[in-house]
Amino acid sequence: MTARPDWKALAGLRLADWAPRSALRAARTEVERPAASVVDVHNHLGRWLGDGEWVIDDPRALVSMMDDCGVETIVNLDGLWGDEVTANALRYDRAFPGRFVTFCQLGWEVLAEPDGVQRLTASLDDSVARGARGLKIWKNLGLTVRNAEGTLIAPDDPRVIAVAEHAGDLALPVLIHTADPIAFFEPADRFNERLDELVGVPDWWFGDDSRHPSFDALLDAHAALVLACPGTTFIGAHVGCAAEDLDRVERLLAAAPNYVIDTAGRMAELGRQPRRFARLVAAYPDRVLFGTDIYPASALQYRLHYRFFETADEGFSYDPESEVPGQGRWLVSALDLPAAVLERVYGGNARRILGL
Repeated sequence: MTARPDWKALAGLRLADWAPRSALRAARTEVERPAASVVDVHNHLGRWLGDGEWVIDDPRALVSMMDDCGVETIVNLDGLWGDEVTANALRYDRAFPGRFVTFCQLGWEVLAEPDGVQRLTASLDDSVARGARGLKIWKNLGLTVRNAEGTLIAPDDPRVIAVAEHAGDLALPVLIHTADPIAFFEPADRFNERLDELVGVPDWWFGDDSRHPSFDALLDAHAALVLACPGTTFIGAHVGCAAEDLDRVERLLAAAPNYVIDTAGRMAELGRQPRRFARLVAAYPDRVLFGTDIYPASALQYRLHYRFFETADEGFSYDPESEVPGQGRWLVSALDLPAAVLERVYGGNARRILGL
């Protein structure tokens, strides 16, 4: 017999302890393999995010999982520079030809020095010689990297433009992550939709306008950098860094033929506006690239992504491994993209841009 509820106790239940399970009885489609071969353009396999340890313990086991899940190639964004590029290229790209592509990064703090541009372009040259096939620009550019006098270096700083132009001269695509979700720039109060996440990681809050630019200022600088370098192909990480504002993303796609976007890490945002995102993909089918940003990469997560991209399922969790979803307390609905578009988004567009 079901116990009578203690309504008084339930009225005082903390939100942090509330983990509702959806009562929706809706379709649940299992997608074991994708409709077309996949290139994951946004993932982490190196030591950058592993506290000095490799994110992937066994690369051969990773390749086996990729085979099972229809993943042709993974872009590894963790090459950094110098010997770390070599280590990643040897461990992945050269050990398993065709299955991995390593991107390098840059130490933007060097721009505080008088010869900063020359040193960073030389670093790019060196990384290419070591096996890098793309450049990753991280969100610290615009948020924490500073000049010698303490001012922040913006993404559209002329020195950054010069380095990005050099990447274009080297035929390196530039995957750029600017800012962070909009909620991370809003007041950390009871109205913030990502408060659960920010309480867990307070360093992700950038809402102090005395220390950080606004989200819109950073995204304006992001667009200015892209427009200033027409000879460089930019991949706007995380749905152009503005998954909550697809009108903004679409404006830059329209203005900059050298700009494409990846879908990494934004199932939560896209899944609450699936029809709007599907319209964007339909308008720019050659400018959207599949990415996950799920590390360590797993079969469960790839198959969840395939369900999201391919089916018409509604009201499911984008974070099935957590009792409370990590990027907002809502469920998502799938995109139901047509087969011809899936072939391009899953891999065709990435192969063109990466020269695979």
